[in-house]
Amino acid sequence: MPRFLRLRAVKSAARLLQICSTLVFFLRASLGAEDASIDRLLSKLPPPEKLIKPSVQKALQHPDPAFKDPLVAQMAAVIKTRNFSQVLNLSRKLAEKYPRSAGAQCLRGAIAYDLRQFAEASVAFRAATAVEPKFAFGHFGLAAAEMSQGHYASAIPHFQRLIELEPKAAIAYLGLSDCTLRLGRKQDSAEYARKAAALAPSNGYMWLQLAKAEKSLGHTEATLNAIAKAAQVSPDSGAMLATLGFSYINLNRIPQAIPTLQRAARMLPQDYLVQSQLGYCLMTVGQTDPAIGYLRKGVSLNSNYGPAWEHLGVAYQKQGRNRDAVSALETATRLLPSSRPAWQHLAQAYQATGRSADAQRAAARAQQSAAPKPTKKKA
Repeated sequence: MPRFLRLRAVKSAARLLQICSTLVFFLRASLGAEDASIDRLLSKLPPPEKLIKPSVQKALQHPDPAFKDPLVAQMAAVIKTRNFSQVLNLSRKLAEKYPRSAGAQCLRGAIAYDLRQFAEASVAFRAATAVEPKFAFGHFGLAAAEMSQGHYASAIPHFQRLIELEPKAAIAYLGLSDCTLRLGRKQDSAEYARKAAALAPSNGYMWLQLAKAEKSLGHTEATLNAIAKAAQVSPDSGAMLATLGFSYINLNRIPQAIPTLQRAARMLPQDYLVQSQLGYCLMTVGQTDPAIGYLRKGVSLNSNYGPAWEHLGVAYQKQGRNRDAVSALETATRLLPSSRPAWQHLAQAYQATGRSADAQRAAARAQQSAAPKPTKKKA
């Protein structure tokens, strides 16, 4: 049997780009990258069980006499009609017909897994490992099915058995890292993730898993280094570069964020969050003119993104364009009515344009935003 560790789906750049795009999508829901913690950023990654997936193709690669049965050809024909429930029924018949066939059991397990019938997948893969204890794909499938049901402790022995059979199975170490992290075994998780990254150093997801494990231990530098490595091995992924740039912002390392976000902005010209955060960073280091260009592009891509309007207003203030600042900051306070800095900057802009009464009202709103809300006593 070929080493199933060579799973192209996990190692492919397309899959990695999909992961990163999902991450950026969730980040867009936050107020801004500077407001989102790295914890939240990393928590938005799809869990490894979304990637650790036993495929039907891999199951069929196992040399098994049962696969010469006409039922297998019938399954292939039904798959073309997309009647997947019927395909599962046929796989059940095959497994019932060949109860001592590890391949037939794994085929049923892989099809059940694809249909999210995880409990049935576990039963099928467990039957396969009982028939053929050294069948690596059976242990892999069983571990994946258990993970998908949240049975992390049950998945661990099968990942460990997989490593015994396939010592260089990076994907097994990835699974072990995720399972142990969910069980609170943070040090074990980090060690497994380091091993996974060492075995598959060109796989960005391995490095992101290491970043999650290191972050759980409070290792800030190690977390950032792992995210940087993920971006390094994914040079064509604008989303991965954005992830690294946002991480620098979260750690208040604005100068380091700029070149990374500049590359991301070229790759993702229609991503309002990347454009806006690059503008924020440039404004912070005093590069006001280019900052305004990126911030204006950010609000043109998403006019409801309040932080970009706030930063645009501040940038206008730095240039002495107070009327433009008033317009941007009025929009910001409308979108972010509880933002004390936005109201403070608006008060300053009003004052600079001679609107003293408006300035006083804005200053009062800033004070209200800063005041703690009274707590209601329960009767």
